[in-house]
Amino acid sequence: MNISRRNLLIAGGAFLYTPRLLAEPEKAGQLSTPPGKSLGFAVMRKGDKIGEHLLTFDGQGGNLKVEVNVELKVGLGPIVLFRYKHHATEVWQNGQLAALDTETNDDGTHHKATGRYSPEGFKVEGTKTKPYIAPPDALPATHWNRKQLDGPWINTQDGRLLRPTITPMGKAMIPVASGSEIPAEHFSLTGDAILETYYDDVRNWVGLNFKAGDGSEILYERV
Repeated sequence: MNISRRNLLIAGGAFLYTPRLLAEPEKAGQLSTPPGKSLGFAVMRKGDKIGEHLLTFDGQGGNLKVEVNVELKVGLGPIVLFRYKHHATEVWQNGQLAALDTETNDDGTHHKATGRYSPEGFKVEGTKTKPYIAPPDALPATHWNRKQLDGPWINTQDGRLLRPTITPMGKAMIPVASGSEIPAEHFSLTGDAILETYYDDVRNWVGLNFKAGDGSEILYERV
């Protein structure tokens, strides 16, 4: 079973980037977070649930702590063929990304990434990159913050800087875990990340889908 983080959320590819797609930016120092301070997705493959992607938000306005937890397991009967576990913490102060800490177990391969704000900028280190100062508009690839479509991504598994090409695809209806569908804005990503992502009309992340390494479709259903 060939399902890896590279093929899950932020796959490798060519250097391509389309800047400044988002109109109506949020007020300075403010961050748009979902109601209820949590966001959850059932991760589906071939009609079966293989795990969950959960986010919690602590704080308000421009001061915020975001916890991300992803757990996936693919098996054949009682035999586990693939496991994946990821945890990330983002800290925001006055609307500025101040810290990032992540740990990942990708089916036995371990990764880390860290980031800290400094006078020089946001310094990133990771298992797949040398330390670097991220561009001012770079954001963690944790998907909840629609502003990430407006600049480069910091790969939250290994720290690499990604520059996907982002194409607005218009309105779409996407499935949710309840069995119904909801309207959303659809964005298609290619290059450094190959996936489809969706946001509602108040900028909340509501869906995602992509192809795994074995060609199967992975679908996020909002719970």
